[in-house]
Amino acid sequence: MIQHIVMWKLLDEAKGRGKAENFALIRDGLSALPAIIPEIRSLSVLMNANPDDQRNMDAVLVTTFDSLADLDIYANHPEHLKVGAFIGSVVSARSAIDYLI
Repeated sequence: MIQHIVMWKLLDEAKGRGKAENFALIRDGLSALPAIIPEIRSLSVLMNANPDDQRNMDAVLVTTFDSLADLDIYANHPEHLKVGAFIGSVVSARSAIDYLI
C-alpha cells in the first residue's frame, strides 16, 4: 500500500476569504473525492492544531492507495485536478511524500 501525504501553507487571504474559510473549502473538496474515485482507500484532511508556530504547515492531506498506479489514477482524475487547481490558488507552499506501508 502507498501512503500519500501532502502539506500546505495557506495564504492568510486568497480569493476574498481568510485561511480558515479556504481550508474548509479544501477539506470539503478533497473529502468528496472518495465517493468519486474508488482507488482512494482512505482520506483525511486536517488543520494544524498549533497555528502559532509559523514554521509549521497549515493543512495536511493523508491518503492511502493500494499501489502507485492507483495514486496516479487519483492524481490525474479530472475531479482531483479541479480541487487541486483551487488549492494551488490559495496556498503559498506545498510539500508531499509517498511511501510504502
